[in-house]
Amino acid sequence: MTKILHRPAVIALTLLAHAYAPPALADMTLMSADIADGQIVTTDQVLDGFGCAGSNMAPSLSWDGAPEGTQSFVVTAYDPDAPTGSGWWHWSVFNIPAEITSLPEGSGSPEHPLPAGAIAARNDFSRNDFGGFCPPVGDEPHHYVFTVYAMPQAALPLDETASGAMVGYYTNSGSLARASITAVFGR
Repeated sequence: MTKILHRPAVIALTLLAHAYAPPALADMTLMSADIADGQIVTTDQVLDGFGCAGSNMAPSLSWDGAPEGTQSFVVTAYDPDAPTGSGWWHWSVFNIPAEITSLPEGSGSPEHPLPAGAIAARNDFSRNDFGGFCPPVGDEPHHYVFTVYAMPQAALPLDETASGAMVGYYTNSGSLARASITAVFGR
């Protein structure tokens, strides 16, 4: 026997589905002079360690199109292909003030400190800075997803001991909008 949903039930289910939909991606744009969507990264973003010989520098990033109500930004770099069962957090910077719309190459280094108020979370190298790319030899090229999130609060209730996964929890459950660039690298 087939049941037919009544119009109010269909409307309620539709509204519920939209309430839990992820934030719109189309309004924000993330750009970089150092990395490009679908392109292989240079040695500037490669780790200096674990058998890799790179410069270990965060790429330059800039963004626009943040929605009204944005109080801060979060920037993350994540490798979903890392053979850990949970990916690899290379970088998470949160509480970037809303008036900041770019980070220069090398952000978070002594030469290019983060903007006042911004905090670097602990990455999966157990460091509070950008950790470059160094996938296992022989793996298919890994995808490195750089994402900027527009946040409705000026500060996340976290400090520098937070993990990338904890920052990801807040961004994925509460951002207003986001934009990403996915670069690749293999060896």
